[in-house]
Order: sequence, then C-alpha cells, then structure tokens
Amino acid sequence: MDDLITPAEAARVRNVTRSAITDLMKRGRLKIVEVGGRTFLRRKEVEGFTPAITGRPPKSPATPDKRAGERIRASNEASTGKKKGGKR
Repeated sequence: MDDLITPAEAARVRNVTRSAITDLMKRGRLKIVEVGGRTFLRRKEVEGFTPAITGRPPKSPATPDKRAGERIRASNEASTGKKKGGKR
C-alpha cells in the first residue's frame, strides 16, 4: 500500500488544489482505488499525469488568396477615395 495516496496527498504532490484532483477523478483522468470505503490514487499515476491540451486552437495564418483580396480592395479604395459600406 506504499504506492497508494489520498487525494489530499495527490494535490500536494502535483501542487494543485484538492478539488482539481477530485475533478480529474470524476472525469476518469485519474483512476481511483477504493479500500475499506476510502478513496486512494496510485502515486506513480499522479506523478506521471500530463494534462490534456484544451481550449480553442490557434487561428491559422491568412492564405495568399485572402491577402490578395485585401490588397485589391485597398487599391480600389485608394483610387476612388470611397469605401464600400459604412457611413461617412
């Protein structure tokens, strides 16, 4: 039972809050071991845990076609002195 630790100990090992560990347990990211009605985690699993990359992916750079369209619009506006749409 040396490699089993409580969620509070896991939080100290990872330097996070206990609720963060509990959330990972609920999501199934950390597997739990129940012994006598108490919940434990495997120390090696907690130490080796790597968080998943989440959030919105970065925007891709503008493609050459988009930039060409912007240049054409800008040159048209410069030659006519007018912008399409918008108020003056």
